[in-house]
This record gives sequence, structure tokens and C-alpha cells, in this order.
Amino acid sequence: MKQTVKVSFYLKKDELKPDGTCPVIGRITVGKTSVKFSLKFNAPLSLWDTPSGRLLGKSKEAVEINARLDRTRTAVNTHYRELSALRDDITASHVKCAVQGMAASQDTLVRYFEAHNERFAQRIGLDREASTCFEYRNSLRHLRNFLKHKYRVSDIPFSALDMSFIESFDFYLRVELQRKPNTILGIVTRMRKMIKYAICDGILTGDPFADYAPLRPKPQQKYLTRAELEKIMHTPLDHPNRYLTRDMFLFSCFTGLAYRDMVNLTEDKIVYDDNGMPWIKTTRQKTGTPCEVPLLELPRQIIAKYRSLAPEGKLLLMLSCKRMNINLQKIGEACGIKRKLTFHAGRHTYASEITLSQGVPMETVSRMLGHRDLRSTRIYAKVTNDKIDRDMNKLERRLDKRFQLAE
Repeated sequence: MKQTVKVSFYLKKDELKPDGTCPVIGRITVGKTSVKFSLKFNAPLSLWDTPSGRLLGKSKEAVEINARLDRTRTAVNTHYRELSALRDDITASHVKCAVQGMAASQDTLVRYFEAHNERFAQRIGLDREASTCFEYRNSLRHLRNFLKHKYRVSDIPFSALDMSFIESFDFYLRVELQRKPNTILGIVTRMRKMIKYAICDGILTGDPFADYAPLRPKPQQKYLTRAELEKIMHTPLDHPNRYLTRDMFLFSCFTGLAYRDMVNLTEDKIVYDDNGMPWIKTTRQKTGTPCEVPLLELPRQIIAKYRSLAPEGKLLLMLSCKRMNINLQKIGEACGIKRKLTFHAGRHTYASEITLSQGVPMETVSRMLGHRDLRSTRIYAKVTNDKIDRDMNKLERRLDKRFQLAE
């Protein structure tokens, strides 16, 4: 229910200054609540018109002060409209706090999100990636646009968040913007992280979105099968850059290194064990965790092929990730692979087809991928049908003639 909003101004005449001016005081009335506040400037008593709450005349001083009074009146009405769009129990004190900017940055979602992104940006190059910072800023942009579109406000208090808000945000992204499920999941997940941080900071006592279950996209196979790998390795291509992309992608498939870690690969990160086996020992740029991978024959051949061509002491000749992914799409089409290929599929292929399917334990795969725990590894390493078949054949041989039906 909307309430009556009034804004009036008067002079605090008991504090008359030697120059004949008095402090200007404002009064906000919302329904049955009222509050006073100082405008932080003085006005000449001789020119003040009490009934209108303004200065008389068209002097420069009168025009400037009256303009400031008008801006304050407009600000009060604007903030009241914004607040009333989010809640019903608006008081004069709420409006006063909004006008004077008294609400702490942690009390509202957008300001809290902005502060998080600023702190995140300061850590880029230390333990955070610029690409991740871009995703957080993109999520904040969608949140701002949603608030403006749905509620016609620029921010929202944490106290006003409820299930209807997150469901409306989901509907906005899914139906009105027609974003894909993966995109929506990323945007909402980053926004919900602000809620978790606010709970940790004591701003919220519980998760207002606890019952929200985002629609997750149907999982798609990200790793390549052995047959698909064979096609990529032997199918003729139409451009030198496609062959380069293929080689770099195969290097990722047989080492599990991510794109950025391949870009950073230098000679000093190749070490040899007591048996003369070369290993890649590096630290993942994304997480800062150590990563140790034995170099199989195929990636050794790729290093030897491009060692002298890579710039600045690097071992591999890398195109931009965007160009790699475009080339991989063309390579996939040439090989008859219907699924969308991205460079990151190489890491999934290493986890599933090259290691886990060949009997390498999950704990070992996790260490070679540079994961902090097995939960991350399970996302990458999928049990293939070939592995199930081999495991069951082994089981059948072990159980052979041990169990027989009684005569």
C-alpha cells in the first residue's frame, strides 16, 4: 500500500549566524512517520519564505539554494519509489537513510557485489584470473539490468531478498533474455556466492534462496573416445593452422594440461626421474596447485616438433584460445564428430580416456590434473563403457568356477 510522502524545509532560527543565515532543516513525512535531517548548508533569514519553504527573489544566492532544495525533494521522492517497490513497511527513517547514503555497502546486494569485484580485481595475477573477474562483472551487469527492468531500482537490500526474487531473476535470464542453461547457471551461481559471503560476514542469518534449485543443463560427453582421437590424429586438414591446433589439442589430450598452463610451459618445467622418464612439473595458473605429469611418447614428439618455433623460450607454439576453438570446430566437422569441440575437452579426454579408462587410480589422476580434491576430478574423469567391459572381464576371470549352481 502506497503512503503519502511529504518533504518540507525550514530554518533553525535559534542558531542564527552573525552573517544573518540559519541552518536549513528538512522534514520527511511518510504516512504517520516523520524524521528531520540537516541539509548541511545555511540560508539567509531575511529572504526565507516560511509558507513555501524557499527563498524569495531571483538573486544568484536564492536561485542556487532553491535548486538545491528542489534536488533534495526529488531525491526523497525517487528513493521512496525505489524502496516501496521492494517492501511495504517504508518509514521516513528508511527514506532519510537512503537519501543520505547511510546504508552500509554490505546492506545491499549490488554494492556488496561491487565491493567483491573490486577486491577480486586487485588479486588478478596473484591468485585470480582476469577471465574469472570478467565473469563476475558480467553477472553483476545482468543483476543491475534485472533490477532496473523488474523493479525500476538500482539496488536491493539483503533483507528484501526472497524466493520470488531469485525465481524472477531466473525467469528474466531464461525467458526474456533467452540465455542457455549453462550461462544461466554461471550467472546465478556467482550471484548466490554473494549471499554465502554475506552470511559469513553476519549480514544475513540464513540463505533466502535455500529452496531454489536451478535447472541444470543435460550433461554432454566432453571427452573424446579412442576412435575419435584416431580420427583427429589421421584425418587430413585444409590449413597449417588447423594442423597446429590439432597438435596442441593432442598435447592437452595426452598430458591433461589446460590451455593457460600450456602457454606457460618452458624448458625448466621438464624434469627427469631416475629412470630417465621426462615429467612436466609445474604449478597451475588457475589454482596455484602443483601439477606433475609424465610425458608420454606423443607429447614428447610434439615438443620436439615445435621447440625451436615457439617464442620467448616457450616449448609450444600456441594460438589464442578463441582461434583454437574455432579451428577445433572445423577439425571436428572434417572428422565427422557431431559434438562441439573446445580446447578444454582435451583435459577431459586425458582424465577419462587416457588415464582412468586404462586403470590409473582416481587419486593419481587428481594429482596429475592439479586438483585440490577428488570432487573436481570426478567432474572430469568419466568411466567409459570400454573400462566397464575390461573390468567385468577381469572380474569374470577372478570368479571363474568359484560359484556354481547346486545340482
